[in-house]
Amino acid sequence: MALQAGRGGHQTKDDFPWWLVVLVLIGVAIAVAIVTSDLYAQVFTTIVRGIGTTIFVTLVAFALAMALGLGVALLGLADNLILRQIARFYIETIRGIPILVLLSYIAFVGAPAFVALYNTATSPLVSAGWTEPLLVRDVPLMWRAIVALMIAYASFIAEIFRAGFQAVDHGQIEAAKALGLSRYRRFRHVVFPQAFRVIFPPLSNDFISMVKDSSLVSVLGVADITQLAKIYSSGSFRYFESYSILAYIYLILTIGLSLLLRRFEKRMRERHAR
Repeated sequence: MALQAGRGGHQTKDDFPWWLVVLVLIGVAIAVAIVTSDLYAQVFTTIVRGIGTTIFVTLVAFALAMALGLGVALLGLADNLILRQIARFYIETIRGIPILVLLSYIAFVGAPAFVALYNTATSPLVSAGWTEPLLVRDVPLMWRAIVALMIAYASFIAEIFRAGFQAVDHGQIEAAKALGLSRYRRFRHVVFPQAFRVIFPPLSNDFISMVKDSSLVSVLGVADITQLAKIYSSGSFRYFESYSILAYIYLILTIGLSLLLRRFEKRMRERHAR
């Protein structure tokens, strides 16, 4: 087996994952504490009620961010200068704003502005009695948070898509043109399948980051696992137990996803190498 030079000069290509063994042992110890201790069991059952919200926010926000990011990436690769500048303006502006700031801005500035615009556009319908005016409280805080995460992550995902598309050999695109393939068919059959191998690793990293950043929705009072841990700890003063269990749940989610996505990536490389 080939050797891979490390900082010590003796790192093998496939190191045994001792770090994972240590994490599994810690996880088993916490699981035993949850099973044997009434306190830890109560903390766990209280916090885990928010796991559905955490997963929902992560999946929906990331799916929307991928769709928006793909659109921005395609704008950035357009032949039109104005479209490319619009895409670059969006990417550079949004990436320069902390997600927490963007979350607060969307929730407390963007949502009221949207409601005002909606009411202005539907004022004739409201006057005719066909509909009711929209109130700011009618816009759920969870969806405000999802929109903010979507906007934030789309700026990073757009750059991942752009790098992946530009990594495809230009000669293959020219060959597809020579065969008479339309732009859509070139993208679908030539560009995207090859770009996906480049896109997948950083995209999977962003997905894991989204799991962790979904905790930011707790600042709006959305009942995810972080918010429930904050509520329980503030009421019981059991901060160590609450945040230890919270970290335990996040580690299960993120490390489990990391191992699963890494395995999928390895199989994808092996399939391509055949």
